[in-house]
Amino acid sequence: MADDPLSITFAALADPTRRAILARLAEGAATVKELSEPFAMSGPAVSKHLRVLERAGLITRGRDAQWRPCMLDATPLREVTLWADGFRRFWDDSYRRLDAYLERMKEQDNGH
Repeated sequence: MADDPLSITFAALADPTRRAILARLAEGAATVKELSEPFAMSGPAVSKHLRVLERAGLITRGRDAQWRPCMLDATPLREVTLWADGFRRFWDDSYRRLDAYLERMKEQDNGH
């Protein structure tokens, strides 16, 4: 795996379980047990996913007495958003061309 932060973030986001964990953490902090509940996998398996997310900088783990909450850190997602926004112009231009084409087709249909 490449060592650049964007590649590490994409690798962490590549797994649907990790994306689901991030979506859950967007609602607020949770323990490993709470994060494990919706998945048909062991706590250690979920912990492995959490380590990947932590290495990518997408989550942090706190300590509050006996409670070890996991929390979302969406900072690395900013780089993903900036990268993806570079393609926005491509799609906007494509949709404008499609709109212009459909408008020409409509005018041709009305002309006959």
